[in-house]
Amino acid sequence: MAVPKRKTSPSRRNMRRSHHALGANSFVEDKETGELKRPHHVDLKTGMYKGRQVLTLKED
Repeated sequence: MAVPKRKTSPSRRNMRRSHHALGANSFVEDKETGELKRPHHVDLKTGMYKGRQVLTLKED
Protein backbone atom coordinates (compact mmCIF):
# COMPACT_ATOMS: atom_id res chain seq x y z
CA MET A 1 0.00 0.00 0.00
CA ALA A 2 1.37 3.44 -0.92
CA VAL A 3 2.00 5.70 2.05
CA PRO A 4 3.25 9.30 1.79
CA LYS A 5 6.75 9.78 3.11
CA ARG A 6 6.11 13.37 4.29
CA LYS A 7 3.05 15.30 5.41
CA THR A 8 1.57 17.54 2.69
CA SER A 9 2.00 21.14 3.77
CA PRO A 10 -1.02 23.48 3.84
CA SER A 11 0.59 25.61 1.14
CA ARG A 12 1.00 22.69 -1.25
CA ARG A 13 -2.50 21.41 -0.45
CA ASN A 14 -4.03 24.84 -1.15
CA MET A 15 -2.07 25.26 -4.38
CA ARG A 16 -3.49 21.96 -5.59
CA ARG A 17 -7.01 23.15 -4.77
CA SER A 18 -6.60 26.52 -6.50
CA HIS A 19 -8.40 25.20 -9.62
CA HIS A 20 -11.46 23.97 -7.70
CA ALA A 21 -13.20 27.35 -7.53
CA LEU A 22 -16.47 27.80 -9.43
CA GLY A 23 -16.66 30.36 -12.19
CA ALA A 24 -19.45 32.83 -12.80
CA ASN A 25 -22.49 31.66 -14.76
CA SER A 26 -22.67 32.73 -18.38
CA PHE A 27 -25.82 34.18 -19.92
CA VAL A 28 -26.86 34.80 -23.52
CA GLU A 29 -29.59 37.00 -24.91
CA ASP A 30 -32.65 35.13 -26.16
CA LYS A 31 -33.25 35.77 -29.86
CA GLU A 32 -37.03 35.99 -29.58
CA THR A 33 -37.69 37.68 -26.25
CA GLY A 34 -34.38 39.51 -25.73
CA GLU A 35 -34.11 38.29 -22.13
CA LEU A 36 -31.01 36.74 -20.66
CA LYS A 37 -30.95 32.96 -20.30
CA ARG A 38 -28.42 30.21 -19.67
CA PRO A 39 -27.04 28.60 -22.84
CA HIS A 40 -28.22 25.03 -23.50
CA HIS A 41 -31.05 25.38 -20.96
CA VAL A 42 -34.82 25.47 -21.38
CA ASP A 43 -36.33 28.95 -21.14
CA LEU A 44 -38.72 28.47 -18.21
CA LYS A 45 -40.87 31.49 -19.09
CA THR A 46 -41.71 30.31 -22.61
CA GLY A 47 -40.90 26.58 -22.42
CA MET A 48 -38.82 26.76 -25.60
CA TYR A 49 -35.52 25.01 -26.32
CA LYS A 50 -33.71 25.24 -29.68
CA GLY A 51 -36.80 26.73 -31.30
CA ARG A 52 -39.07 23.89 -30.14
CA GLN A 53 -41.78 23.88 -27.47
CA VAL A 54 -40.63 21.32 -24.90
CA LEU A 55 -42.61 22.38 -21.82
CA THR A 56 -46.30 23.05 -21.60
CA LEU A 57 -46.98 26.09 -19.45
CA LYS A 58 -49.84 26.21 -16.96
CA GLU A 59 -52.54 28.78 -17.59
CA ASP A 60 -53.33 30.92 -14.54
